[in-house]
Amino acid sequence: MRCTPSNTLRAKVMDHAVQTLLDKQAIYELSCRYMRGLDRLDADSLLSVFWEDAYCEYGFMNGDAPTFIVFAISALRDHESNQHMIGNTLIEVEGDEAFGEVYFHAYHKVKSDTGFDDLIVAGRYLDRYERRDGVWKMAYRSERVDWSRTTPTQDPYYQMMPDSLFGGRLDDAVYDRTSRYKTAS
Repeated sequence: MRCTPSNTLRAKVMDHAVQTLLDKQAIYELSCRYMRGLDRLDADSLLSVFWEDAYCEYGFMNGDAPTFIVFAISALRDHESNQHMIGNTLIEVEGDEAFGEVYFHAYHKVKSDTGFDDLIVAGRYLDRYERRDGVWKMAYRSERVDWSRTTPTQDPYYQMMPDSLFGGRLDDAVYDRTSRYKTAS
């Protein structure tokens, strides 16, 4: 292909589009690691997604990221289990800064006077990300709860076969790649 002004412009546009997709994927993975960190009570994973000067605004707890992480792990540790999931994710990249709206759905099995309750929380994170020295991390995260519900646990599978549920904390198989995908021989 002959190098023409049209081809050069097309290549620049394509390079920019590909870089934007790579940036968005790197930013999306921050939320994936954040959710894993919450579920596994993994402070290192949680710390890895925030810049050291990041600010967290959760209504019930506002402050720097390390303070939030200690608070969150302390609260989640008392739950029987947790599962945080990401939904719609919209990220707008503007140079070395990006803004995101990340929908979430969080399930918590919590102890109650009558056994266990299911606490379900759904909402959105409103985030600001910064790229520093080529690395994307969260500079600001704000949680906006859209709805929540608490109901007595209706979980016959868990009651019949409690040993068949494997959601772990720091002992979860996701951290042991050598045994994660064993096949029968």
